[in-house]
Amino acid sequence: MTSASAPITQDLVTLPRKLPEGPINLVGLTRDALQEALITAGTPSKQVKMRLGQLWQWIYEKGVRDFEQMTNLSKDYRALLADHFVIAIPEVVSKQVSTDGTRKYLVRIAGGHEVETVYIPESDRGTLCISSQVGCTLTCSFCHTGTQKLVRNLTAGEIIGQVMLARDDLGEWPAPGRNPATSARLLSNIVLMGMGEPLYNFGNVRDAMKIAMDPEGIQLSRRRITLSTSGVVPEIARTATEIGCLLAVSFHATTDEVRDKLVPINKRWNIEALLEALRDYPKASNSERITFEYVMLKGINDSDADAHRLVDLIKGIPAKVNLIPFNPWPGAPYERSSNNRINAFSEIVYQAGYASPVRKPRGEDIFAACGQLKSATERARKSRKDIAAETGIHST
Repeated sequence: MTSASAPITQDLVTLPRKLPEGPINLVGLTRDALQEALITAGTPSKQVKMRLGQLWQWIYEKGVRDFEQMTNLSKDYRALLADHFVIAIPEVVSKQVSTDGTRKYLVRIAGGHEVETVYIPESDRGTLCISSQVGCTLTCSFCHTGTQKLVRNLTAGEIIGQVMLARDDLGEWPAPGRNPATSARLLSNIVLMGMGEPLYNFGNVRDAMKIAMDPEGIQLSRRRITLSTSGVVPEIARTATEIGCLLAVSFHATTDEVRDKLVPINKRWNIEALLEALRDYPKASNSERITFEYVMLKGINDSDADAHRLVDLIKGIPAKVNLIPFNPWPGAPYERSSNNRINAFSEIVYQAGYASPVRKPRGEDIFAACGQLKSATERARKSRKDIAAETGIHST
């Protein structure tokens, strides 16, 4: 087992921010990295702090990507910027809109790879579900993304670029003279619950979320950002101190035997190790509570006994439990628990003192619901029989 202090890495290629002879993309650079890039490009040291602030606001507050439109910069300085830099975000290949208003974007990133991003409108918020990797290494057997091979990590620019392209589509960049901090937001929340395991791409996720939370740009509160992990235990403490956002955990089972099959990372960090790391998170991050995500699978993890075990396991942790009706996909070896079974499970958790809302499936008609994301060009199709054989679990 990896020590709690050691960073988790994977044998992946994360593309550099620039091509060998090409300009540097400013999107995704931290403030320190952007300052260094401006100095290297020839910005006078006495001006660099001011120039950094101006560029930051043009890119992340106003959504401007053409240096010529940055009217508070001199013509000569705009030319210098254009010689050395670009402001580029991922390309939207296609957009699907569900009957319930959910929008799913197929997004092309460097190298021709594609990921999916989902916007979910609600009466009191608009939530963007963003991806952190092309594919996923975790192979959770109930998740469509888990049947797709991991290709690479997304860069910080490709992660925050998903927020920017959604704001483009929603027409949400502020009009001149409008204060973005006081304006009603269509995109008010971010959840890192798309393709990939965010904590296996920690550095890029952290940098992208720091940009999202920056008070001079997109300006989202850390309480408006939720990172979902399947249980990369050594990185949970770092998430508390270096990001400080809300935390959600893909829990899904109450015994190691079942969780080993549903969420294979459990074989490395079991339920006991995971819960030990979670107990300190709310205090370390000043977070109100942890969200335990629990997908409801017929005959697998949905019994009254499971509900009682779940309550016992999370005792003492400020928490809520999101019950997620299983969202089917082609070849899935599971079935959704019945409404009566889900409601009975929810009532047991609720009576123990924990909020236990049942998540309403959104965007099922366009395969945008939880666990259904899988980019069209990366599909490695497997049959229901193949997937069931790999997991060793068969639904009843």
